Amino acid sequence: MRPMRVLACLASTTLAAAVLALSACSSGPVRRVSEPTASIQQLRVRADGEWDVQLRLQNYSSVPMRFDRVALALAFDNGPAAQLELSPGLDVGPESADVVNATLTPLPAGRARVAAALADGAALSYTLSGSLDATPQDGKQRAWTIQRESALSPVPGLPGALR
Repeated sequence: MRPMRVLACLASTTLAAAVLALSACSSGPVRRVSEPTASIQQLRVRADGEWDVQLRLQNYSSVPMRFDRVALALAFDNGPAAQLELSPGLDVGPESADVVNATLTPLPAGRARVAAALADGAALSYTLSGSLDATPQDGKQRAWTIQRESALSPVPGLPGALR
């Protein structure tokens, strides 16, 4: 009778291990959707006074995300500087970033603040606030609220540019 008990115990242990192994195989990678963000990678003043802006869109999710719409207010320490309204249609891979280019018409106060920073060779604090509409892979589009503070500094050897 003892061999039967050992055999029964061995069979139940083997069955439990097989069930555990099969359940681990079926789970797949973890799908994590995290809040994206935006920042200015470069701002360059054009000869006509407009700004060429390289906007960096960051996807912190574990799945690809499509950035459909950007509606951000750019402000410097002295107040509003410009509005960023874009429909980039940009796909960004998991835990990656990409850049979209835009031309902006600055407000007079923003134009003056950038000119002063470039003339003085000084850093310029900025805030981006508004929303990003983004769609995670196999998910629904969502509007993400953005509030990002950072700074730009003049680029040596590149006149009229801040990074």
